[in-house]
Amino acid sequence: MANPEVHHLFHHPIADHSFSADRQTLAVARDNNVELYQRSGKGFVLQDELRGHDKQVTGVDIAPTSGKIVTCSQDRNAYVWEPSSNGTWKPTLVLLRINRAATSVRWSPSETKFAVGSGARLIAICYFESENDWWVSKHLKKPIRSTITSIAWHPNSVLLAGGSTDGHARVWSSFVKGVDERPEASVWGERLPFNTVCGEYLNSTAGWVHGCAFSPSGDALAFCAHDSSITVVYPSTPEQPPKAVISISTQLLPFVDLLWSSESEIIAAGYDCEAYRFSVNPSSIYLTGSLEKAKAGRPSLADGREDSAFNMFKQMDLKGKGAKDDTVLKTVHQNTVNTVRVYEETGGEVARLSTSGVDGRVVVWTL
Repeated sequence: MANPEVHHLFHHPIADHSFSADRQTLAVARDNNVELYQRSGKGFVLQDELRGHDKQVTGVDIAPTSGKIVTCSQDRNAYVWEPSSNGTWKPTLVLLRINRAATSVRWSPSETKFAVGSGARLIAICYFESENDWWVSKHLKKPIRSTITSIAWHPNSVLLAGGSTDGHARVWSSFVKGVDERPEASVWGERLPFNTVCGEYLNSTAGWVHGCAFSPSGDALAFCAHDSSITVVYPSTPEQPPKAVISISTQLLPFVDLLWSSESEIIAAGYDCEAYRFSVNPSSIYLTGSLEKAKAGRPSLADGREDSAFNMFKQMDLKGKGAKDDTVLKTVHQNTVNTVRVYEETGGEVARLSTSGVDGRVVVWTL
């Protein structure tokens, strides 16, 4: 595997990031703003800033085809940014109608709408109303009982998955008449009016769900929770129990985000500061390794996590806390990984992915 492409943009947490379709523009959520970086040689240089939010920006997404940028923030607002003729970005306020912070945002694959998760126990499905020339929203509410931490679109742009701090991962229909084409029947359902709950799943400890993702075909759903587990659901037919629900509880720190690199592999990353690969099928899921090459002095996955923790404290005791390398991790990321996103696809599978985190780094990995 090729060496990762590391872009250390600043010494500050990155809440979310998104690349443009040509991978020449990088949008990064930092504090109250979104910084836009342009590719320059092997690195990125700051080109512009999107200023409009007055609290922490929690989500950013660049639409691959139109190039429009959507942002959301703890200020309870979302903006759609479009490039104007004079080279600046023009924001349009979205009518979210929420009374708590917005937590995440993603364009649908069709780019006709986007979803905004929130702390108001709802997901806002936003679409453009041409008669009034503004972005409006409809709310997915039932049966959400707490903050939405993550959202993920099905390939058909109608089904939406969401993870919540109530311990559930759910799949809803977000069908909007006049905006969406009626989707083909799938394992999730046939007739799908707005707010139809197509699936509701709980992990074994009811821990917070941090991240969720549909498989490339859309026929399976994976989610990671705060108990360091990953659960994969293979539905059977509408209104019937799933064909399979498989889960793995790891000895690693909890994962924050995940994606499917193919129908049989999941990449997850989080508080362990590195990304891990999992092989998955309807009968089993197991950890196959890390995206990083093992380095000298760094425990391999073959070591038990308890043994490696024991050795770490033993080394700290031998070296003393003032040792120079105590603050430098052996991993590429030096703090929690917040976001894992597809960077490049080849033949329907992910060839490269990008991660960003609390250490101010955006890293591109080749699979």
